[in-house]
Amino acid sequence: MDLKGLTSQQVEESRAKNGSNAIPEAEPTTFLKEFLETFGDPMIKILLAIAALMIVMAIAGLAEPYEPIGTIVAVLIVAFVSAKTNVASDQKYIELKENSEKDKCKAIRDGATNVIEVDDVVQGDLILLQSGDKIPADGVLVHGNIKVDNSALNGEAEECKKTAAEDGFEMPTDITGDTFVDEHSLFRGAVCIDGEGYLDVRQVGLKTMMGKMAEEMNEEEPDSPLKVKLAKLANQISIFGYVSAIIIAVVYIIYFIIKAGGPADFFALGASSVIKKIVEGVSIAIIIVVCAVPEGLPLMISLVLMQNTSKMLDHNVLVRKAVGIETAGSLNVLFSDKTGTITKGKLEVVEFFTADGNVIPNDQLANHKQVKTLLDISIGKNTQSLFDGNHNVIGGNFTDQALMHFIGEADFNALKENKEYEVTTYQGFNSANKFSQSRIDNLGKTFYKGAPERLLAKAKKYLDADGNIKDIDMDKLNEKIDALANKAMRVLSFGYSEKPMVENEINDDVVIIGLVGIRDDVRAEAKEAIHEVQEAGIQVVMITGDRLETAKAIAKDAGLIKSDKDIALSSAELNKMSDDEVKKIVRDIRVIARALPTDKSRMVRICQEMNLVVGMTGDGVNDSPALKKADVGFAMGSGTEAAKEAGEIVILDDNFKSIKDAILYGRTIYNNILKFCKFQLVINVAAVLVSAFGPFFGIEEPLKVTHLLFVNLVMDGLGAIMLGNEPALEKYMLEKPRRRDESIISKPMAVQIGVMGAWLTIMSFLFFLIPSAGNSVGDVMKDLSKGLFCQNFFDGNIDKLKTGYFVLFIVSALANGFNVRDQKYGIFKGLNLNPGFLRVMCAIIAVQAVIVNCGLIPLAPFQWLGKMFSCVPFGISGWVVVVLMALTMIPVDLIRKTVSGPAKTAE
Repeated sequence: MDLKGLTSQQVEESRAKNGSNAIPEAEPTTFLKEFLETFGDPMIKILLAIAALMIVMAIAGLAEPYEPIGTIVAVLIVAFVSAKTNVASDQKYIELKENSEKDKCKAIRDGATNVIEVDDVVQGDLILLQSGDKIPADGVLVHGNIKVDNSALNGEAEECKKTAAEDGFEMPTDITGDTFVDEHSLFRGAVCIDGEGYLDVRQVGLKTMMGKMAEEMNEEEPDSPLKVKLAKLANQISIFGYVSAIIIAVVYIIYFIIKAGGPADFFALGASSVIKKIVEGVSIAIIIVVCAVPEGLPLMISLVLMQNTSKMLDHNVLVRKAVGIETAGSLNVLFSDKTGTITKGKLEVVEFFTADGNVIPNDQLANHKQVKTLLDISIGKNTQSLFDGNHNVIGGNFTDQALMHFIGEADFNALKENKEYEVTTYQGFNSANKFSQSRIDNLGKTFYKGAPERLLAKAKKYLDADGNIKDIDMDKLNEKIDALANKAMRVLSFGYSEKPMVENEINDDVVIIGLVGIRDDVRAEAKEAIHEVQEAGIQVVMITGDRLETAKAIAKDAGLIKSDKDIALSSAELNKMSDDEVKKIVRDIRVIARALPTDKSRMVRICQEMNLVVGMTGDGVNDSPALKKADVGFAMGSGTEAAKEAGEIVILDDNFKSIKDAILYGRTIYNNILKFCKFQLVINVAAVLVSAFGPFFGIEEPLKVTHLLFVNLVMDGLGAIMLGNEPALEKYMLEKPRRRDESIISKPMAVQIGVMGAWLTIMSFLFFLIPSAGNSVGDVMKDLSKGLFCQNFFDGNIDKLKTGYFVLFIVSALANGFNVRDQKYGIFKGLNLNPGFLRVMCAIIAVQAVIVNCGLIPLAPFQWLGKMFSCVPFGISGWVVVVLMALTMIPVDLIRKTVSGPAKTAE
């Protein structure tokens, strides 16, 4: 045939007509894009609504302008931190990708072989394929014979033979179970592992199978579980805040009417007085809304995600999308690719044994010199593989390469350099004979390597571990071979004969040197990691292109299949079932074999419809659509670029253990978010109650809006750092997974927030009212400064008393920070693992001390700060009192834990 390929002109014409071979990658995210996306967050929307209300009030002269400015600044900080985190994560991924050299191929153009980038291939190109080359585009083998590895496309680590097609052959255009094993068609992403041939390119770019899979990834992703939970929390807070505000506003107006002597007397006060009272009621209602919303929560989440994405790099986990790491901790189901994730991704000799069934560990084989020497010759002088200058095994098939790694480069080179072992005659392996043989006259022996049934049909003797020749016990040997076959191992046997080599025949005096079990074995660390993930209540399902029998054997070794209840299905069996039928058994599924890309996407969709949080691991193009659709996709670092583009997280070392670490950190993040919610919502509940009911007791504005902003932004922004760095604890892996729609606020957590919020409220009123015990409530409402307490500790000054209350509120919240660190009694444990906790706490107290005492500094900025926060300095005795009262938060919560039990993270 004509092997001249296209001319330069034909290349340009084809590119213009049929398009480029480049598969468009996702555009790098930008700071502006990520910044603007933040404003879609439900909590941010509430904050902006509050800021708008406060701007209207400021224009009406009912509020200071810095009040809405503070809220807007908080929103901008959140947007900045979130955008910076996501851009930084994306940039790390881009750097990883840029460090990888672009794939190249050998194209025949203008009658000569040219090395070009894969993206430059056009339809009609003729591509020379040799061992190690990646298939650059979809097409048909038109000359030669090769073997390819399709695992990047279908997840199946098996050789696939390809032969030249006759003229007029049309390649398949739809993906089916047999698409990739078609004997003439080749698809982009596969790897040529043996032979040589020429590819006629039929489809390029997005028209290739890989391109079609890439297009599937453009579908809209589901909201992350955290976003769903925050939306639910925002809705709950909105309802609580708005309903409370309306009720309080109405109650206040009614109160003013009753106080005036009735509706007639109230309206007789005049329009200006009536309007003023109504505005006061509305103002209090707006303060209630400000109190109810945890302004610091979005900032806390942004800071925690930013801190932990950096930490994860130390665990070989590159977080491409910050929210993905939290989602990892929420998983209910994890669909895992087999090849390269659970297994090592390559064939290897798992076990060597003599014909009496005696296993000799690989690392001890050198101690059995005679057996080892003969085995090395039987392998090293009976193969098409060899080590190259870079110490890599090249040539031969997967089995040959596995055997070469087994004997090792040093022993192979020793064989090669020893003239005594020079091969006289060689016959390679073929499917009809099922064995290969080589004659070494210097040794007077013929060596065999092949299927056990072929050698054992002629063998009567074997070598034991000490090199003694003995009679074979076939029953015992067959039992051992069957046991390995049940573990999905391919068994090969090795032997030698004293007789000359006979073509296509095995001599009848063959002595069995030994046998090996070969397979793509389970990673040792993967077994342990799978067990830990299962202990975390996460269902692990292996989804693979392998045969069902092979997949089941691997699953048993990996600890996925443990009982008869565990289900292993083939793709064909799965596709006979309706979605409803699958949903009934989905909790018991452990293996899906011969899986197609559509099976993976379907299983992700079904589980998400069941309200489960779904993870998918993978490294091939075939995994990409499911990685994209899953709540969190774990792409392997050595995998295809398509998989990495689709996943939220890249596992740099391809290790299932790193997935377990990602889950642990995800759960840690969520637990830290819960700690912060308890920390802040206690403050918010107390602030709402005190602000709502204080005026009824004559306590007008116990907390200014600026105080609330300080609580929710300054203190809680630092509180985010304080609690966001709480360490990852292995006990989090024993918690049950959470539902996608599960509320952040569980019932036990609500009890903790309610009890401690109530105690802070009670303590607040005690702070104001106990000093006036003995006086009537009416007297207290007239003049709180007459109270004995004020006279003793705050110099009878109501402004100092309110300033003291501001300090009490903040220090009480900080004391509660210890309470939320542990669900039980270990609230002071592990502070050495989070040294920033005490530092931040001291910093908050120092900042507040400056605010309280800035009036003593005769400089304009400090005077303005004191005025802004309505604070006046008070004496040391006042500080002692408020600190002692604040510290009661700790014993009260310990009593609550004893009575009602610790607040759990999930119901």
